[in-house]
Amino acid sequence: MLKLSVGYQDSEKFCFSDIVKTYSSAIEEVYFAWIGEKSGRSAIGGYDGYCDYSLQARLVSELKRIRALGVKLDLLFNANCYGEDAMSEVLRGRVLSILEYLEGEGLLPETVTTASPAIATILRESYPEMELRASVNMRIGSVKGMQYMEHLFDSFCVAKECNRDLPRLSAMRDYARAAGKKLILLANSGCMRDCSGQIFHDNMVAHEAEIAKQKNIKLLPYACWNYLKDPKNFPSVLQNTWILPEDIDRYEGLVDTVKLATRAHALPGMVIDAYARRRYYGNLLDLFEPGFSPAFAPYVIDRSRLPVDFWERTVRCNKNCESCSYCQTVLEGALINAEE
Repeated sequence: MLKLSVGYQDSEKFCFSDIVKTYSSAIEEVYFAWIGEKSGRSAIGGYDGYCDYSLQARLVSELKRIRALGVKLDLLFNANCYGEDAMSEVLRGRVLSILEYLEGEGLLPETVTTASPAIATILRESYPEMELRASVNMRIGSVKGMQYMEHLFDSFCVAKECNRDLPRLSAMRDYARAAGKKLILLANSGCMRDCSGQIFHDNMVAHEAEIAKQKNIKLLPYACWNYLKDPKNFPSVLQNTWILPEDIDRYEGLVDTVKLATRAHALPGMVIDAYARRRYYGNLLDLFEPGFSPAFAPYVIDRSRLPVDFWERTVRCNKNCESCSYCQTVLEGALINAEE
């Protein structure tokens, strides 16, 4: 059975290690970013040169509990941009010092995921036995894309757009096996398929601390939220890349691990439960990160009203959504007013 890679979330309301313990038989690894470091989500606990070391102590304690459960660790350096430090000795020193600290705590991660070829180069030289993984943020979605980077990476978290393109995913699987590489897919991303705003958004996340110091424009420049202001675009959510928990086992033999976006999800335990048990009931939007529930409110997408053959139809379609009404029809049947 395919196991899960889940994202660590720091919270004063719960211990993430307790969630991992509950579902440890279904979890392969926990991925996490270091305190104050840029990554694909907001930095934990470090801004303006200040670092909350109580969070660091809590993170280390949580990681030790997770490691004791036999669950692997995956350290993230997956920011889309490191600015002027992108290939600097400063970056090398920072990356290596974090790994040296973790090693001293008995927490040297089995895997490091990065979107930076520079960081991958640094770690290939300093930790040649460590598994290096290409981040989903690199948008590697073809054999050719893997070939460019296979000297650096041992595994690839494939572009989200591969999830419903089985011929493409099968070709990448065949090449990966022949080359001794592994494939991972991200199952519950709510991001828009082929989003033209992703690079801009990823760069904003990487530089969130610097942006917060500026006097910024009041209009939010996020492609997804602005696009969904118009209800006529709601069917696009069904055309995205997510995979239902009930369909995860269809990818057995195609990928090695299934990654879940839980680092910023309001209910990470609910998401992990759904994919561990391979079933979900409720508002479909609540399963994803981002979920877009506020954009649809007061309407929800009732998971139970999706057609039983939704996966088969969406992996076989030609993705020419502008000339097809299938998702529009499905949405009309599944969208309900939660206030009625």
